[in-house]
Amino acid sequence: MRPNDEWNRAAALCAGQLPLVWLAWWLALEAGGDDYGYPGGAYLGICCVPVVLPLLGLVHATLQITPAAALAGLRPGALPGPEWAWHLGVSVLIGAGWSVLGRLLWGWPLGDTLPWFAGAGVLPVLVLDRLRGRPWRGRRVWLGSAVASFVLFVGCGIPAAALTDTYEPPRLSAGQLTGDWHGAHGSLLRLNPDGRAELTRLPARRGADEEGDFSVCDGTGTWTLERENEFMDTDRDGVLLRPNGECGGETYWTVGGTEQDPELFVVLGDPDSGDLRILTRD
Repeated sequence: MRPNDEWNRAAALCAGQLPLVWLAWWLALEAGGDDYGYPGGAYLGICCVPVVLPLLGLVHATLQITPAAALAGLRPGALPGPEWAWHLGVSVLIGAGWSVLGRLLWGWPLGDTLPWFAGAGVLPVLVLDRLRGRPWRGRRVWLGSAVASFVLFVGCGIPAAALTDTYEPPRLSAGQLTGDWHGAHGSLLRLNPDGRAELTRLPARRGADEEGDFSVCDGTGTWTLERENEFMDTDRDGVLLRPNGECGGETYWTVGGTEQDPELFVVLGDPDSGDLRILTRD
């Protein structure tokens, strides 16, 4: 088989497995978690599948699968083992190398990226070995990969989503909410037991006379625990914060997270594509 045929098959298989990789990632990290007021938002990316997947498949094949095949072919003839096993081992090593590079350049945690980068090269290598010697070329291998990927994604994804959609936000008392809540960019919200609040670089909904999607406030205010949310179409508990002075208007921080690791969050600006801000405990 010509090298270009091998690369074409690898690209098609890499593209075909990406929806399954995304589904596995979602099940492992996101399923059953808080959607922060964006129900179904995780599925919007599927609309981009016909455009994005072929390109990502080509990139993946070029950076991992095809180089692994070339390196595996350079092994001395005296070394035992089938060709597919060497291809698989080198592919896993290359994936691990990309994970280490991500750690060095961007600080990505190895524990999170290593299984995905290394594991993404397993299925294409194994299927490539099964296709060797068969006259699958050009559009046929792309079509077969797309059909198999769609069937597996729908067949596994719909039941998995139904079974894992079980998130329940915590029910916290006023006493459990008191204390310091920290967010990005140095944000701090201190909720005192007497109903007073202290704000440091805290985002808040803009007041009637303010411009922009939201304000960033320093100062004081008051807070109350609310069992109904007037700003979002949910019945989730939250903290209604009322800043003093002219900075910011009333802002409802919704309770999220878990009993052990609670969060407060708000979506500022456009409700459908606003700026999500999250506060957590130390």
